[in-house]
Amino acid sequence: MNNLKIMKLRREAAKRRTPGRIWVFSNELETVDTSVPPGTICGLAYPDGKPAGVGFFNPKSLIAMRLLAQDTHQLPEGFIKERLAAALAYREELGVDRACRLSFGESDGLPGLVVDRYGDAVVVEILSAGMELLKDEVTAALVDLLRPKGVAYKNTHQFRELEGLTSYEETAFGVMPETAEIEENGLKYRVAMAGGQKTGWYFDQRENRAALVPFFKGRKVLDLHTYLGAFAITAAKAGAETVWAVDSSEKAIEGAQQNAALNGVEDKIAFRKEKAERLLEAMEAGQLPETPDFILLDPPNIVRNKKFLPQALKMLSRMAGAAFKALPKGGYLAVSTCSHHISRSVFMETIAAAAVKAGREAMLVDLRGQAKDHPILLSMPETEYLHFALLRVV
Repeated sequence: MNNLKIMKLRREAAKRRTPGRIWVFSNELETVDTSVPPGTICGLAYPDGKPAGVGFFNPKSLIAMRLLAQDTHQLPEGFIKERLAAALAYREELGVDRACRLSFGESDGLPGLVVDRYGDAVVVEILSAGMELLKDEVTAALVDLLRPKGVAYKNTHQFRELEGLTSYEETAFGVMPETAEIEENGLKYRVAMAGGQKTGWYFDQRENRAALVPFFKGRKVLDLHTYLGAFAITAAKAGAETVWAVDSSEKAIEGAQQNAALNGVEDKIAFRKEKAERLLEAMEAGQLPETPDFILLDPPNIVRNKKFLPQALKMLSRMAGAAFKALPKGGYLAVSTCSHHISRSVFMETIAAAAVKAGREAMLVDLRGQAKDHPILLSMPETEYLHFALLRVV
């Protein structure tokens, strides 16, 4: 690449650097050139001048570089389409290519690019300044590969602020439907293409929902943070005796009710707009007419950065503890967290401590993570973010 600006690693940082590492932090560089526009493709060099990689540079971000290639200063033309095609081929191998996370950013060699496919509709989320500059190429590649009816950008994630990016939503190609119908684990769901949480659906929990099917039969299930009802509907179809589904969003509850009707279980699930914390407090106090023996706890991610980690762990501990107290002996708790700042070991330590504080003994039945269309890079622990535990009170 001609006239490529080169950033150089500090000697100490180069010694510590893990091979294959995609992110380069600002304190790992000798200098951070603030004159370079955010998102510019730059080269990275070792202290001796040898190429360490090439990627997006952003002087405004703590993550100063997101590498697109290692040990070279050359980047092939058309790499966006080439990598999206490879990502699609992988999802085809998984058998989920019509409804899936088509691009999981760094894991698919496309730093800061999240693409969710809903059949003929595609929703894109950009989280890096470099990918923002290549938005037209992204759109063109998606249109060429998928032939969708519409491609929309939902660039509203709070992480964009860390890259100096503004928030906006737009349809970049075709016409987006108001809702898209997807199939997951043999069930059907309608997902709003605008106004929903994140990009519309949580594909990352697909395999965890399927894994719980054998445990739902005959149970009284309470699904907290139900969103569009996926766990609740899965439980009802799997033979749960009773299912209660709760969410603080009226819009989410309406969508969940529609999805329950779509799967013929609208009479088997009691939906309610309520805050999960308030319901757990009522359970602890014995104020509910019935006691669930299976609780699903999937709180939202509040860890914007490490500063919020103690607060998030405290919330997770409090909610898990309340659930443990409320469950009868032999009852189940399925609990998850979705932040790369919370490691698997810290997650399990928090859950274990919550059980002890609640005065309950629990057995770990299953420990899982994100679905396979959210691949984890061994060289980048941050790509592992979802931790999911199924526990039984003994």
